[in-house]
Amino acid sequence: MLVMWVVGGLLIWLAIKKDFEPSLLIPMGFGAILVNLPYTGVLGDNGIVQWLYHAGISASEAMPLLLFVGIGAMIDFGPLLSNPRMFLFGGAAQFGIFFTVFMAVLLGFPLKDAISAGVIGAADGPTSILVAQTLKSNYVGAITVAAYSYMALVPVIQPFAIRLVTTKKERKIRMPYRPESVSKTTKILFPIVVTLIAGLIAPDSVALVGFLMFGNLIRECGKLESLCKTAEGPLSNLITIFLGITVSFQMQAEKFVRWDTLLIMALGLFAFAFDSIGGVLFAKLMNLFLPEGKKFNPMVGAAGISAFPMSARVIQKMGLEEDNQNHLLMHAVGANVAGQIGSVVAGGILLKLAETLIH
Repeated sequence: MLVMWVVGGLLIWLAIKKDFEPSLLIPMGFGAILVNLPYTGVLGDNGIVQWLYHAGISASEAMPLLLFVGIGAMIDFGPLLSNPRMFLFGGAAQFGIFFTVFMAVLLGFPLKDAISAGVIGAADGPTSILVAQTLKSNYVGAITVAAYSYMALVPVIQPFAIRLVTTKKERKIRMPYRPESVSKTTKILFPIVVTLIAGLIAPDSVALVGFLMFGNLIRECGKLESLCKTAEGPLSNLITIFLGITVSFQMQAEKFVRWDTLLIMALGLFAFAFDSIGGVLFAKLMNLFLPEGKKFNPMVGAAGISAFPMSARVIQKMGLEEDNQNHLLMHAVGANVAGQIGSVVAGGILLKLAETLIH
C-alpha cells in the first residue's frame, strides 16, 4: 500500500510540477491513493470506485467509448485529407505494437496478455482498455495505467526515441505546407467511409472507430454546433475526470506491486518507443525514393501514434529547436490523426487475431 501511495503521489507531482496531462494523471494519482487505504470504503459491493469500474468499463467499455465521441469532435481531418500520404504514417507507426506482442510471447506471457501489452504502444488509453478487457487480460490495471501514463509522457519519451534514429541534418529538413482544398462533402463522407471500411476489415474495432467517427461527423455536418461543443468540452472533461478515478480500481497493491506487472509496463514502454521509431524509419525509407525538396522530415513519421495532439506538438517543438523557421505542425497533425485511426484498427486486428488463435 505504501508503494502505491508513492506511485499516486508521483503521478500527481508529474501532473502539477511537470504539467504532464494533469486531467489524466491527477485523477489517476488520487485514485491510486483512495483504493489503497486500509479498509477503504470506495471498494466492495457499496464502493463507488468499484461500481464505476464495473458499470463504466468492465460491463461495456462505456467510458472509453464516450470519450472517443469527444475526441472525434475535436479532430480536424483536413490536414490529413489535404495530404493523404500521411495515412501511411498512421499505419507504419503501429510497428511497435506487433513487435512487442512477439517479444512478450517469447518471454512466456499468454497471447491475451502479450497482445494487451503490445497495444499500450499506441498511447491510446481507450483502445488499450477495450483490448485488455475484451481479452480478459490478467494485467488490465497495469495496462490501463501504462497507456495513460505514457500518453502523458509523450514530451519525454518521443524526443529521446526520435533522436536515437535521426541525425541533426534530417531533423532540419523543411516541409513547406501547401494544403489542397478539401470540400465540405469530403469531410462529411470521410467519417462514414472510414467506419464502413474499418467495420469490414476489422469488425472488432468498429465500436472505437464508429464512436470516434460519429464525434467527427457531429463536427463536420455543420448542423449540430451546440452538440459538437458539448462533446468536445463538457462531455470529454466529465468522462476524463471519472475515467481517471475509475481506472484506479485496478491499481490495488496486491494486483499492481508484482514483478510480472512491472515487466508488462516495461513492454508497453518498449512498444511505445518502437512505434515512434517505426514511423521515423518508414519516413527515412520513403526518402530514399523521393527527390530533393520533396523529402519528409523523418520526425513527422513519429507523429503517426495515437497520442493526439500531444505528439504533433512535440514534433513542432523539436523542429523549431533545430531550425526556428521550420514549421512542421500541420504535417505532424495529419500523421497524428492518421495514427488515431491506425491505432484503433490495429486493436481490432489484434482482437481478431486473438479470437482466431485462442479459440
